[in-house]
Amino acid sequence: MALLVLSALPYVMLQAEIPAGYYSNLKGKSESALKTALYNIIHNQSQQQTYNGLPSFFRRTDVRPGTNYWWDMYSDMTVSTSIQFGTYMNREHSLPKSWWGGGTNTPAYTDINHLYPGEAKANQAKSNYPLGEIKAGVTPKFTNGVSQVGVGVNSGGAAYVFEPANEYKGDFARTYFYMVTCYQDMSWTNTWQVKNGVYPSLQQWAIDLLLKWHRADPVSQKEQNRNEQVYLIQANRNPFIDYPDLVEYIWGDKKGQPYNPSETPEPAGDAVLVTPPNKMALDFNQVATGYTAQSLLQFRGENMNHPLTLSVSGVNRSFFKVSASSVGASAANAESGTWVTVTYSPTSVGNHTARLIITMDERDFPDEMSRVVELRGECLEVPELTQLTATPASDITSDGFRANWDETTDEVIDYYVLTLTTYAGADVTTEEIPAENNYLEITDLPEGTDYVTYSVQSERLGIRSPMSNVITVTPSGIGEVTADSDRPLVVESYQGMLRFRCSEPQTDVVIYDVTGRVVMMMEVVNDGDELTLPMGIYFVTSASHRSPVKTIAR
Repeated sequence: MALLVLSALPYVMLQAEIPAGYYSNLKGKSESALKTALYNIIHNQSQQQTYNGLPSFFRRTDVRPGTNYWWDMYSDMTVSTSIQFGTYMNREHSLPKSWWGGGTNTPAYTDINHLYPGEAKANQAKSNYPLGEIKAGVTPKFTNGVSQVGVGVNSGGAAYVFEPANEYKGDFARTYFYMVTCYQDMSWTNTWQVKNGVYPSLQQWAIDLLLKWHRADPVSQKEQNRNEQVYLIQANRNPFIDYPDLVEYIWGDKKGQPYNPSETPEPAGDAVLVTPPNKMALDFNQVATGYTAQSLLQFRGENMNHPLTLSVSGVNRSFFKVSASSVGASAANAESGTWVTVTYSPTSVGNHTARLIITMDERDFPDEMSRVVELRGECLEVPELTQLTATPASDITSDGFRANWDETTDEVIDYYVLTLTTYAGADVTTEEIPAENNYLEITDLPEGTDYVTYSVQSERLGIRSPMSNVITVTPSGIGEVTADSDRPLVVESYQGMLRFRCSEPQTDVVIYDVTGRVVMMMEVVNDGDELTLPMGIYFVTSASHRSPVKTIAR
């Protein structure tokens, strides 16, 4: 589907300009130590993005050259950047968020290094499956000419794998190498492809696959351009784009060898301010009147002897505040640098800009007197959001279902938030899951789940609508429907009646509707017993026939 392009955007061919000193701590290290040294460099990105702000950043990182179309690595659809996310496009976590439990309180949730704009249907088909190659001769479960989902040659135990187009396989491989390095301290709840622990952090079959893709599809100009833009947004880089051979030293043919690249820029004893980069944009995106947005800005240097001075200038400087007026040399020289908080507190509607001026001491930096961080934000009126209506779940299985709710049509929202509570014996867990569309596939429910509840809200500018009604689902009550040859139970439907046919009396009979709710319980059912129920689909179990029998009341 082609959607109208509104305007053309300039496309600049960027050459990687790796800041001096950025990778200086890598020399002489190998394998686990090398990977951990990279972790110490990249895991503290200076700006943790907001989920609703991601589309505005994608305009800088993922627009096709000379157009106003999204550069979508998941499909061949042509979608204008004017189209609101959720209609055709999703904010796609290339490494599925469910692999770390879906928590939103980690930088991984909004780390642009692994977030891409993706066509909604391809995103849904991809689900939380691992990367992989589909078996030859096997018909894919999903394909759109770019992406496909199907039974994999290897999958780590997953039912299916997601296979991108050949031209993007290296992109995804280097993204995964970045993720298991930047978040090597993450506790992974899904280990089909990743592996808990600092090293190697990937299953062996995944290492073999990603190395293959990395070698066959070298770093492209697209990746280099994107890496530079991400650096100017959140002040960290994907090292496997800057230095592709790092992959070999950590996982590949050069394991055990010390990494000593002669081309790595080094400070050579001179003072260096590694981050923030000059002309970085600290973008607070859209904020409601009377509300405050906040970002952390990392200052990291080497061989500095004198402090940096910080000041805010510009017409809208009163809306932006910085938590410190200076940064000490010793704090900046620390391995992880030091952090300064920048806030945006607008009091009037409109677009606001200012500049954070970093004044550098000429005794340390004779050739660079200052750096500028652009501060941006847009203030809007406080939105009024109406309560949503959650509707019954569908596609219920023994370990998942599809949560549904009415779509908002007259209100601009950023996304929906599903509140999911899982009851498994004495264990009760609640999580909030953002969703682009008015439904969400829930998978991999814990074994022993008794029932689940969900409710939903819409969110705009960090403000949420009132909580919806609550829907209850009982996945364990209506798992896969199978026949039981030893104790057959048949439920016939005719003339508005349900008739039970069984070879012997059935006890503890339970009838569920499609949402998993119990609609009736009977102590004993005999062959030929009849029952009237409202029109709909039902599932029936008994003490001796645990596999649910599906029937339809007409």
